[in-house]
Amino acid sequence: MTATTSTSAAPATPAPLVDATRDDASLRRFLLGLPGVDQVGVEQRAAGLGTRSIKKDAKRWAIDTAISMVDLTTLEGADTHGKVRALAAKAVRPDPERQDTPRVAAVCVYPDMVATAVEALKGSGVHVASVATGFPAGRTSREIKLADTKIAVDAGAHEVDMVIDRGAFLEGRYMDVFEEIQAIKAACGDAHLKVILETGELATYDNVRRASWLALLAGGDFIKTSTGKVSPAATLPVTHIMLQAVHDWHVQTGELRGVKPAGGIRTTKDAIKYLVAVHEVAGEQWLVPDLFRFGASSLLNDLLLQRRTQVDGHYSGPDYVTVD
Repeated sequence: MTATTSTSAAPATPAPLVDATRDDASLRRFLLGLPGVDQVGVEQRAAGLGTRSIKKDAKRWAIDTAISMVDLTTLEGADTHGKVRALAAKAVRPDPERQDTPRVAAVCVYPDMVATAVEALKGSGVHVASVATGFPAGRTSREIKLADTKIAVDAGAHEVDMVIDRGAFLEGRYMDVFEEIQAIKAACGDAHLKVILETGELATYDNVRRASWLALLAGGDFIKTSTGKVSPAATLPVTHIMLQAVHDWHVQTGELRGVKPAGGIRTTKDAIKYLVAVHEVAGEQWLVPDLFRFGASSLLNDLLLQRRTQVDGHYSGPDYVTVD
């Protein structure tokens, strides 16, 4: 997929939900009318699914699947072109001594590093994702957010990870948030849009559900938990709510949208808990990189170590994989 800049109109809302976005009052009525989240219920279900054990063959499949879903990420002020090239090399060949190790889904960088990542990943099948819209706080004008997006897309980004205006959302200015997501989606052209909700700042599970639906209505291809810069970041209960939203969206519209938990997922055990949640809440068809991603940096190292343990029959120390 090649990303191009586009000035095309924002995507039309699917017919079954068109009334929800007719005007500000309709959108507010729809979002506030969503069923409330049973906090105890969702936390108990997340905890229960998190205790599921899987057999050895299934664990090997789960590890490989998780590797293929990683958005390998570097989003630091000290990022260099050399660091991005090294990350790209790891994305393509995560374990050079094990040629059957899957490549990751994408490398995620700041807009000014997109061209470097695109060049390093040319022909590999690994996508380049770029954060944009004043990441991570999003506290800037819409004009700058659109310019930020254009820089990433013009440089060749296949995917754009935007942040919503949490202040506007928490003030109940839902139409402002909706229209901004639509504008960024239009600016993405052929690039896929991931909408970061920053769930750690949304305060309630009900707000997570409302923000999820708002992002889906506005055309987000993925809904993403977090920037990774705010605590708490991804959690299983929040991810359950978002998975339920994309499942329900599919039931109502026939469209498939993705989910990306990001931040705080560091171990293979953690990743498997999320894969179980995907299977049980959204459904088996979401167990592909096109519909589920992990936003992570350190997670890949543990997946590689655990993969070697599964293949070799003994634990390999961290010296056997590159450390980011």
